[in-house]
Amino acid sequence: MTKDQVCLACGGEGLLMDDEEWRYTCKICGGSGFQSQEGRVYDRQPADVDVMNRYLD
Repeated sequence: MTKDQVCLACGGEGLLMDDEEWRYTCKICGGSGFQSQEGRVYDRQPADVDVMNRYLD
């Protein structure tokens, strides 16, 4: 994987962490760490959250 194909949101790890250190799958790359250069990012589904506004994975 080249540097320009790495997902910028998660840095290629496929996981993100919120301010409470909860880890969840990156919604931009779908957990692969790879960001396709084709298509639109805006077509992704929004993240599910609970009543405390924590990400559900």
